[in-house]
Amino acid sequence: MYTLNDGNQLPSVGFGTYPLRGDDGITAMVSALENGYRLLDTAVNYGNEEEVGKAIRRSGLAREDIQVATKIPGRHHDHALAVRSVEDSLRRLQLDHVDLCLIHWPNPSVGKYRDAWRALVDVRERGLVTSIGVSNFTEQHLDDIISDSAVTPAVNQIELHPYFPQEEMRRVHADLGIQTEAWSPLGKRSAPFDEPPVAHAAKAHGVTPGQVILRWHLQLGTLPLPKSADPERQRQNLDLLGFELSDDQMRAVSGLARPDGRLFGGDPNTHEEM
Repeated sequence: MYTLNDGNQLPSVGFGTYPLRGDDGITAMVSALENGYRLLDTAVNYGNEEEVGKAIRRSGLAREDIQVATKIPGRHHDHALAVRSVEDSLRRLQLDHVDLCLIHWPNPSVGKYRDAWRALVDVRERGLVTSIGVSNFTEQHLDDIISDSAVTPAVNQIELHPYFPQEEMRRVHADLGIQTEAWSPLGKRSAPFDEPPVAHAAKAHGVTPGQVILRWHLQLGTLPLPKSADPERQRQNLDLLGFELSDDQMRAVSGLARPDGRLFGGDPNTHEEM
């Protein structure tokens, strides 16, 4: 478990739900919950909040045993729209609160991410959200909302995997007391499973390459959000405590960093999603 700067806690590994939808998506989420995941990460723009809510109810687990995160889209950055966005998410999820709500992208050309952040502060005070944070924010975006509101995000969810380890942003987060969450923690279609540092570590520890990468995340102190609809892969992605990467193995995996390591050019200063 990670303890956030607001005193709340999140599991060390969460379950990413994009792009799980429909009955198959619900089945995959229920399987994840049955396999031990206790944090489900969704978003308005994933279009699957209803499925997440149904999976929670179908799992039979108590609501207090599951943490749910969602995200406000760019088209809802106006203060009033951001508040309504959270309320609408709760209706789709059929929940009275979410455990974590993030601003999905800063969308700097719109220039309203400060308004959206103040809205999150307000809905947290209303009890609709337990913890609040951001996603894909740079150091400048973080400075802007913190200076504007005097409230520091609990979480910043960013692209982070061996080809793009985000050393500078992890340092910024550490200085500010912000928990780093990692989207696409395995690198999706570009996953470096065959890279020698990953493959050699997997062989040495008798685990899968995916487990090596997720263990690398844990030892960095990041919270990865792997997604898999396969029950066996779900179990593997949680089975990370029976081995530890050496300092040399950690450096070797981090050494896979590339200047162009982003998966699709999602620079938060230029990439925007509405």
